[in-house]
Amino acid sequence: METSFTPIASLFGGALIGVAAVALMAFAGRIMGATGILSGAALIRKPGDTDWRIALIAGMVTAPPLLWLVTGSLPAVEVPVSTVSLVVGGALVGIGVTFGGGCTSGHGVCGMARFSVRSVVATLTFMAATFVTVFIARHVVGG
Repeated sequence: METSFTPIASLFGGALIGVAAVALMAFAGRIMGATGILSGAALIRKPGDTDWRIALIAGMVTAPPLLWLVTGSLPAVEVPVSTVSLVVGGALVGIGVTFGGGCTSGHGVCGMARFSVRSVVATLTFMAATFVTVFIARHVVGG
C-alpha cells in the first residue's frame, strides 16, 4: 500500500488541531485528548462538563459529511486489514490508553506542547510501538 504525501492538507489539518487544542485549554481549561473526551461524554459527569465534549465529538463526526457537501468528494481511505483486526487493534489501543493515562492526541499534541516529561515518554513509547508493529505486520507476518 502506497502512502500519499499531502503537505498542504496535513499542514492545514495540523494547524486546525493546534488551534482547537489551544482554544479548549484557553476557554475551558481542559486538555484536548480525544479518548478522554469520548470517555468523559459516555460517563456521567458534573453538570456542564458533558456539553462541550458532545459538541467536539459532533464536530468530529459531522466534518466528513460537511467536506463531502462542500467538495463533492471524500479522500480515499484504504483499510488493508480485516474487521477482526480493526476490532482487536481498537481494543488494544483502548487498553493502552487506559494504562498510558491518555492517547496520542492528549500526550502528543497537548502534553508535549506543555513540555510534560510524562507526555514525551508516552509519545515516544507510542511511536516505538507503532514502528515495531508496522515492521512485524509488513515484514515478518507479511502484508
